[in-house]
Amino acid sequence: MDAVNRAALEADLRTRVFGAAGGLHAPDQIGAEVELIPLTADSCAPVPIQAIEGPATLPLLRRLAARRGWAEVPSDHGVPKFRTRDGGWISFEPGGQIEFSAPPFLSASALLASLGAVVFPLQIAAREEGIVLWSVGADPHNPLERVPMQLSGERYTRMADYLATRGSAGARMMRQTAALQVNLDFGTDGLLRWRALNAAAPYLVAIFANSPVYAGVPSGHKSFRARNWRELDRTRTGLLPCAGDAAGEYLEFALRAPLMLKRVPRSAEYAPFGEWLAHGAVTQQEWWEHLSTLFPEVRPKGYLEVRSPDALPPEWYAAPFALLGGMLYEPKSLRAAVDRLGSPDPALLHPAAQAGLSDPRIAAAARDLVEIGLAGAATLGDRFLTRADLETAREFFFRYTLRGRSPADDAPAAALCASA
Repeated sequence: MDAVNRAALEADLRTRVFGAAGGLHAPDQIGAEVELIPLTADSCAPVPIQAIEGPATLPLLRRLAARRGWAEVPSDHGVPKFRTRDGGWISFEPGGQIEFSAPPFLSASALLASLGAVVFPLQIAAREEGIVLWSVGADPHNPLERVPMQLSGERYTRMADYLATRGSAGARMMRQTAALQVNLDFGTDGLLRWRALNAAAPYLVAIFANSPVYAGVPSGHKSFRARNWRELDRTRTGLLPCAGDAAGEYLEFALRAPLMLKRVPRSAEYAPFGEWLAHGAVTQQEWWEHLSTLFPEVRPKGYLEVRSPDALPPEWYAAPFALLGGMLYEPKSLRAAVDRLGSPDPALLHPAAQAGLSDPRIAAAARDLVEIGLAGAATLGDRFLTRADLETAREFFFRYTLRGRSPADDAPAAALCASA
């Protein structure tokens, strides 16, 4: 494949990555990816994907797939993935975490039904085999050395090699963390949505923080997962400034980040993508692969991937959907959120992860954001979220956010080995 130049990369961002922000778009949809950490019920040991003896998650998934009509499909990582009947995908993460990527829906309640049809049966089947699927942001019981890399393939191998040059946070992220990602459309006011989500990201970290314990001891952070993301490589994580040209800003962000997936001599330094580009040494495919190794809090992919929340217990999935859908998809709420939050502030990411809603500034803005999002969700009505699901979301925010708490504050109960 021929080498590309800067103009081609910028054009790709404008037409493919941010293209939907230009106003030509179908009705707004919402999707999600949820991750679960499998540990043994008796000792909280990591559960491997495959094992000669003892519990393992691949045989569990195969048995459940046979009962529920999921199709087994090969992957590039040495283990299969499974396609659900509604078009979602169940796959594995490098440390053995299980991920379900649901398809997008016009209704958040339909999305909740899709998630529930997979996650709840999976939890029940796992329990029957002595496995607990933990819905937390980071493994609360095991140190990194107890959780080996379980997936093969060039992508994960090269990613692990690169991140190891930056410290241990990358390995913990790959092998020991779990998130709840929400996917939203750009719509006709996509650049405003882009700005709102980048500004909201620190508050989303704090509201949905759920990883205060790591390797059996307090981590010192409400979201230990968010801390690891912040520390693994600051050239490819964090917030975008949203000061003007979104595609132009993202291009500069991408060019500054080192190229991690290209084969380089072991003694060579990892150079920023922009240096490779200046020497005419990258192809279109390498550019696309590079974009997949950028991990900002909000990642543009032709839609908006919100990456800030920790994994949550599935009974609370309605909360982030109500908040984000209501904030983005109801025009008055979107404008109110932008007015309240202002420009994205990267300096908030550290206190959001460490203190969370114990920080008065963050707590005050989070309460306002919840009020804005819930008002928007109520205006969208049953076509987006049923009354019962909206009430579940309200219950979450009343129990936690409005009281200056997050699921991380339930840590003493969650840390019990037999609970999840």
